[in-house]
Amino acid sequence: MALSGALTLSDLNDFISPSQACIKPVEVTKTSNTQGSIKVDNTGSYYEVSQDGLETKLETATISLNDCLACSGCITSAESVLVTLQSQEELYSILKQNKIAIETNDPGKHRTVVISISPQTRASFAAKYNQTPLQVARKLTWFFKNLGVHSVFDTSFSRDLSLLETGREFVTRYKKAVEKGIIKPPHANGSVPSSSQTEGEDMDLDDQQETKAAKAPKKRIIRRGAAGASDEPAVAVDKEAAMPMLASACPGWICYAEKTHGYILPYISETKSPQQIMGSMVKYHFGSQLGLNPDQIYHVCVMPCYDKKLEASRSDFYSDLYSTRDVDCVITSTEVEKMFAEQGQTDMNSFGELNLDPGYNSVVKDSITGMDQVLVGASGNASGGFLEYLMQYAARELFGIDGIDVDKSLGVEVKTVRNADFKEVTLEAPGVSEPLLKFAAAYGFRNIQNLVRKVKTGKSPYHFVEVMACPSGCINGGGQLKPPGDNYANISLKDWIAQADQQYRNGVLARKPEENPVLEQLYLEWLGGVDTPKARQQLRTGYRAVEQNLVNPLTVKW
Repeated sequence: MALSGALTLSDLNDFISPSQACIKPVEVTKTSNTQGSIKVDNTGSYYEVSQDGLETKLETATISLNDCLACSGCITSAESVLVTLQSQEELYSILKQNKIAIETNDPGKHRTVVISISPQTRASFAAKYNQTPLQVARKLTWFFKNLGVHSVFDTSFSRDLSLLETGREFVTRYKKAVEKGIIKPPHANGSVPSSSQTEGEDMDLDDQQETKAAKAPKKRIIRRGAAGASDEPAVAVDKEAAMPMLASACPGWICYAEKTHGYILPYISETKSPQQIMGSMVKYHFGSQLGLNPDQIYHVCVMPCYDKKLEASRSDFYSDLYSTRDVDCVITSTEVEKMFAEQGQTDMNSFGELNLDPGYNSVVKDSITGMDQVLVGASGNASGGFLEYLMQYAARELFGIDGIDVDKSLGVEVKTVRNADFKEVTLEAPGVSEPLLKFAAAYGFRNIQNLVRKVKTGKSPYHFVEVMACPSGCINGGGQLKPPGDNYANISLKDWIAQADQQYRNGVLARKPEENPVLEQLYLEWLGGVDTPKARQQLRTGYRAVEQNLVNPLTVKW
């Protein structure tokens, strides 16, 4: 994996005590025959002292940004408590309580258990166990239902809703940015006006006064602490028209932005991730269909990323009325594989199969037998396809251009820039010197840091950027399965990621989100229409800068 194998949540008790700084001062190579002590001199240097008194200076350990993400040691005390509830042990506990409730005839303590599985998890299992994604989905349904789970769903379904809502949000932002003069659309004659062409030409006195006012220095604000670590000023932005719009589906990226770059938050899409939209659907729509309150449902998501646990624990996704979260528990692909062993079933190939549940599953079934035939899902990359879909949607809604296919480079120019994890996609039109739309995908913190720097200085040329914390995106999440064998001895990391990426699309029928026959019904029956107050409540969220509270590193106990 891209994240350090030495620092993962599955290996370490890596949630540091509340509000303590991250510090690992020395790196010690241990041997079975080595005995001695460590001393610190007046300069703060560390020395290993052997039994015979020989002193050896120790090298300072380094922790990369990827290691930092894998550790998440700087999370707040509240977050650390909540994340302890995110494990397969909690799922076992709920299933055990249900069993006792049935045996003692106490329905008040019984909770309906729902599992939602990500397509990246399916791909990871398919790659390791040489199965198709459909076989994996059916086998996981069999496994979880044998444990006592009631329903198993697919977050590809909620991803359709997330993509559609993100597309609408982008088009609205773009139009407002044009209205406010933040971006300039192409002229009707096919050219993009420059500032010199528009200033003072064909303007009456009022227009010229407005232009002068618009050219006045912008209000600058300084956000200190987490929101402006370097104390540099950030230009105040209009949240409703902030460009570029940055994707919000990656919780590692959101955590990083909130804790280190508060000035970037207005640019981030307010649409919930597929995980959290599924949480809203399960607790409030599915629950109402069953006649259940949200607190009578226990909802578990199976995800490729440990940071999804933090996302589920956000206060924004907690109901004070029902004292419950939209997603009660997140377990990773790796933790599900551990569950296999805990249940004495180590070989997934020997599992039975069950038909996928009707409802929130993206599958085509035989009209006569009801058997599963093929999985369906949005086209695009294995991180959810946000860039690909938004380019199609915006080209159609803003410029009336159809037939865009980013995967096949139809109607757009696709270019890899600087490294394999940074890609540009531009939509151009004949006779227009500037691109109609310019999108990018930035994966990994090296590219993210370059991106936020350009946004901060107003030099970003993009309208939308798909941002993911992990190199290669979600398919390479820190919670994904390792290949068979010992530490990539039989296959390189690059080839393993490529294998999982190929399985992500294997036998999955591409379908546009608006072609999902259930979404229109959901908007009407559950949300009361598009862009209603209830739709905004259930499908949108917000972000806030997190203040850093550092203490004396010498008080940290390891």
